[in-house]
Amino acid sequence: MTDHVHDLRSVREATDRLLTAVAKLDNAALAEQSHLPAWTRGHILAHLARNADALVNVLEGRPMYESAAARDADIERDSGRPLEEHLTDLRDSAARFLATGEPAQDWSRTVELRNGVTDLASNVPFRRLVEVELHHVDLNIGYELGDLPDEFTEREIEFLADRWSGRPEVPPVALAAADGRRWRTGSAGDPAVTVSGTAAGLLAWLAGRGDKGASLTTAGGPLPELPPL
Repeated sequence: MTDHVHDLRSVREATDRLLTAVAKLDNAALAEQSHLPAWTRGHILAHLARNADALVNVLEGRPMYESAAARDADIERDSGRPLEEHLTDLRDSAARFLATGEPAQDWSRTVELRNGVTDLASNVPFRRLVEVELHHVDLNIGYELGDLPDEFTEREIEFLADRWSGRPEVPPVALAAADGRRWRTGSAGDPAVTVSGTAAGLLAWLAGRGDKGASLTTAGGPLPELPPL
C-alpha cells in the first residue's frame, strides 16, 4: 500500500540532496550538456521546478499544465537563468508541493496528470520522487543510478515493469536482479527472455537511462527494445 506520508518525507530528503549538489555548481556548469539529449543542466532544473508546480495543480484539481507547448516554453524560458535563481525557484516550488501534501485530504481520489493519464492522489508524492531522483542522475554531476536509495530503485523497477506490462510491442520478459529479486514485464504469456543484472542496470534499461541495458545479460533472446517513456 502506498504511504504518501513516507513518500513526502522521501521527496523532502531527495530534494535536499539535489539542492546541496546543485549549489556546488556554477553558471557555466548549468549551460553544459546533461545526460538528456538536447537539454542542458539548466533545462533539467527548470523542468524540476515547473513539475513541482504542475503536481500542485494536479492535487488541487487543475490541469497539470496549460498545454504541452506552454510546458516546453516555460522550461526553455527558465533554462538559462543564473544558479541562484534556479536554486531559489527549486526551493520555493518544492516547498509549495510539500505544503500542498501536508493537509488532510482524500488521498484515495483519482487525479488526472498529462495526456489523460489518471492515478490515485496517494501516488503523486512518489511520482514527484521519481522526478527528483532520476533527474538528479540526469544532471551528470556525479550522482549515478547506483547511488539511488535501494527502496526507491526497487519501487521504480516495479512501477516501470508494470508500465510496460500488457504492451503487445514488448515481449514477455522476466527480470532477475543479482541479489535475487524478480519481476516480469511485457505482453502476456510465459517469458521467453530473461534479463539479468544489477538492480541499477535493470532500472537503466527500463527507464531508458545510463547504459540502457549494455551491462545486462539475456537468455532466450536479445534484449527487447522498449518504447520511449
